[in-house]
Amino acid sequence: MIVDLADLAAMEAFGERIAGQLRPGDVVALSGGLGAGKTTLARAIIAALGHRGEVPSPTFTIVETYDHLRIPLVHADFYRLDHPSEAAEIGLDDYREGAALLAEWPDHAGGFEHEATCLSIALETVGEGRQAIVKPGKAWQSRMP
Repeated sequence: MIVDLADLAAMEAFGERIAGQLRPGDVVALSGGLGAGKTTLARAIIAALGHRGEVPSPTFTIVETYDHLRIPLVHADFYRLDHPSEAAEIGLDDYREGAALLAEWPDHAGGFEHEATCLSIALETVGEGRQAIVKPGKAWQSRMP
């Protein structure tokens, strides 16, 4: 499925639709080049789940947790990982317990597309906007945003 995201309002609306369907145990795997909008979409999802205030990019911390939302959420940016085994070393499985995961640069952590609960979103720049190529895992097929 392809979703055209012409502007920030469209990106925020898409994030709201995803947040409305998100459940503990889900993974939203966000891929795309630098500046494609991964963090912008993650911030829209986090805001739609009830977070107020700043949402720092986890580029340097790798993991940010949000336990106070409608569902617990982990926002991770795996860009700085050199090998997928490093995701286990930082305790990713512990963070994921009972929470949904927003994963930027998921391929650096070994990927999540093999999980039935993964909604894979590849973002591409198209003119002034973005395009999202969405691939749902089995658990997402009946609740596509």
